[in-house]
Amino acid sequence: MDRREIAALLAYIGRLDPRTIRTDQGEARDQLAQWHELLGDVPMATPRGWDVRVAARKHIRTSPYQILPADLARPWESYRRDRLARHSDPTPSADPDDQAAWTAELAGTRRAVASGIAEPAQARAITSGRDGVDPGLEAMLEEVGSCIPPAARAALAPYRPARAAREAAVAQGQPDALIVRCEWCLAQPGEPCRRRRIGPDDGVRATAPRATPHPGRLDLAVAQQAQQAQHTEQAEQPAFV
Repeated sequence: MDRREIAALLAYIGRLDPRTIRTDQGEARDQLAQWHELLGDVPMATPRGWDVRVAARKHIRTSPYQILPADLARPWESYRRDRLARHSDPTPSADPDDQAAWTAELAGTRRAVASGIAEPAQARAITSGRDGVDPGLEAMLEEVGSCIPPAARAALAPYRPARAAREAAVAQGQPDALIVRCEWCLAQPGEPCRRRRIGPDDGVRATAPRATPHPGRLDLAVAQQAQQAQHTEQAEQPAFV
């Protein structure tokens, strides 16, 4: 977004949350400069489902805290990661012997997908005719199990504590807390809980991911698991006529 778009965004947010309005000309100028510095690489909208105003309205509706630039940059990064995760690089049309052109086309395609200009390219499923997955291939996949060897998973644990804690909880028979939304920090399903860093003025300065979910989120996952088990048990009970 350029400075004019940032100004329009601040005006829109100000109509929804008057706490963000700066009446002093100097403060308004500093606010505009700060938001432009932090959100200059975030677009106002894309042709493929991103709109920064929707993200701002969602935060104001669901959070009691005054909106910060990070509250808009974080959904944008999630949007980019999701699109790239669903993208499989197609073979570039450039000459494979021209390494520069090959790499440039590949990088350009990824940028277009991540920025919402192009749709992710889906990889074709491994199938055997019309009957679906080859039984031999399915058995081989079940035998292999995880694509990450146990030794590599243990070596990666210190660098991804949230995932390690999640896998350890599931291994111990506990429910996966990340399948539900956290009512405390408002983390969406699949995202780790976050802790807020409070400044001297009691304002939220930043947020950081937690290695373990909030207790209330775990309780909600346990309740949901119990409810699903109850529904399954009721469905399996024979009907008496």
